[in-house]
Amino acid sequence: MAKKKGMGAGMWVIMGLLILSLGGFGVTQFGSSVQSVAEVGDVEISANDYARAVQNQMNAFQQQTRQPVSFQTAQALGLDRMALGQLITAAAVENEARRAGLSASDAVVSEQIREVQAFRNLSGEFDRQTYELALRQNGTTPREFEETIRSDVASELLRRAVGAGLSTPTVFVDTLYNHASETRDVTWARLTAADLESPLPTPTETQLSTFHEENAEDFTRPETKSIRYAWLTPDMLAPEVEVSDEQVRALYDARISEFVSPERRLVERLVFSDQSSADAAKARLDAGEITFDGLVEERGLTLAAVDLGDVAVEDLGGAGEEIFALEAPGVVGPLPSDLGPALFRMNGILAAENISFEDARDELAPQAAADRARRMINDMVSQIEDLLAGGADTALIAERTGLEEGTIDWNVDVFDGIAAYDEFRAAAARTNPGDFGEVIALSDGGIVTLAVDEVREPALIPLDEVREEVIAAWERAETQKALEAQANALAEELRQGREMAGLELDLNTNRGVTRNGFLEGTPPAFTQTVFDLEADGIAVLSADGDAWLVRLDTIVAADSATEDAQALKDAFAAETAQSFSAAIINAYTQALVDEAGADINSTAISAVNAAAFLGAGQSGGL
Repeated sequence: MAKKKGMGAGMWVIMGLLILSLGGFGVTQFGSSVQSVAEVGDVEISANDYARAVQNQMNAFQQQTRQPVSFQTAQALGLDRMALGQLITAAAVENEARRAGLSASDAVVSEQIREVQAFRNLSGEFDRQTYELALRQNGTTPREFEETIRSDVASELLRRAVGAGLSTPTVFVDTLYNHASETRDVTWARLTAADLESPLPTPTETQLSTFHEENAEDFTRPETKSIRYAWLTPDMLAPEVEVSDEQVRALYDARISEFVSPERRLVERLVFSDQSSADAAKARLDAGEITFDGLVEERGLTLAAVDLGDVAVEDLGGAGEEIFALEAPGVVGPLPSDLGPALFRMNGILAAENISFEDARDELAPQAAADRARRMINDMVSQIEDLLAGGADTALIAERTGLEEGTIDWNVDVFDGIAAYDEFRAAAARTNPGDFGEVIALSDGGIVTLAVDEVREPALIPLDEVREEVIAAWERAETQKALEAQANALAEELRQGREMAGLELDLNTNRGVTRNGFLEGTPPAFTQTVFDLEADGIAVLSADGDAWLVRLDTIVAADSATEDAQALKDAFAAETAQSFSAAIINAYTQALVDEAGADINSTAISAVNAAAFLGAGQSGGL
């Protein structure tokens, strides 16, 4: 009988993902109209599991970027296809596990469920009531959840069987270790403009013109738009805004917690199931047998789980007085709490604050004016939109509303004035001549409307406009060319037997240079060049107007006899074997997908997308 499919990739990862998918959001129950979105062999991928997988992909993306992501953006990024692909792969493995007769016993399933932290009570023990409530709140029954775990355990057994027993050949480990761990001793000198044997001549007009044309990409103005705009910001309007003491007082009252706050404590609380357990724990703590952190870890908890943050005395109930009596960090208790007897660790004292309105007024008055200016600007938006709808240009809008008019030649390299706003640059990039005007909100509460008069294609900037830049670039290039020629001449002398120490250059000697090392004062290609040389080899490098003369003194072979070397090789062998195993498992699972075939129900997927995401109007979470 076909059933729902969850994702799995390692026993604890399986459990974590299952609980994350349950705790992350409540999936819509799509009912009988949308049963599954795909079938792989005899395994169905349910609509709910697809929705959960997509949401988990979106949640992961948001955590990485710290930016909300809409479903449309998720589709553009391919997150929905990635989620479906993972489900199809997992379903193919489950289908093969069924075919092979693999299964997990009730005891194994029970053990996995009992290991899940989300299903434990405050004493750290599995709680059946908590377990059933968590599943019920997310539209899942214990039977369905346990069957999902059973199939995932079986699938994981199959994966482990396929990827087990791999080891990395010793010759492979030794070869790569020796290659990676070799070092170099090197002597080098940097030649700069001060080392030129003769000064550069003044460039002729012909030389500058030729250089300008041959390096046109360095002196080409990008596509540029001539833009008229009208804008207003709170900072522009605030000096004209008068605020009364009542308005400033209202802002003070709204933000009173910033100015008046009682003394607080940074507190952690470890709750016990009964008084005797709490007393025993405190006795061990007092005797030095265990630390508070050790007690937390012993209970299977984390410090984050017992952290109360910064609290006031009234937040601690009957324990507050004794905790606030502490004059330095320490542990007190057992004391009563709303969850039972507990030990409390006080980690810090936050002094009380009491800044009066009179003391805060000078700070708040400009902010109150800016707040009022933002509201006034916001009230102007509808009027400006009406003017735009009537065909008004920026000059008329500025005249009628008091916005400030301006012009700018804008391209991607311009960030001055109005172009300092990301919102303006984005609007300027998408707007073309003749486009209908719009009111654009700026990040500081201001607004702007713009019109593009002309778009100028990328063009070579005339020499007279960039003469100084061209001269500087020409001098840098000619200096580098001359220094490179000098360095090559010196290199040839060294190859003929001259001692490097006899050169009138500032020499640098570095020993133990590694393949991934970087030496300050050297160009990017320096390390690679050094490792490409034979012993006593000479090389010349050039970059950014300078040149480098390099001699490889010694190739230092890796020392494989030390304990540290053996530990590194063992770690590398284990990591490589794991990579080999993962590659084989990936190839195997892809073969299973190809063999079983995936029948995708595009209509059902569209229905789920519309019901769970687009229909909900969500922008980053259901």
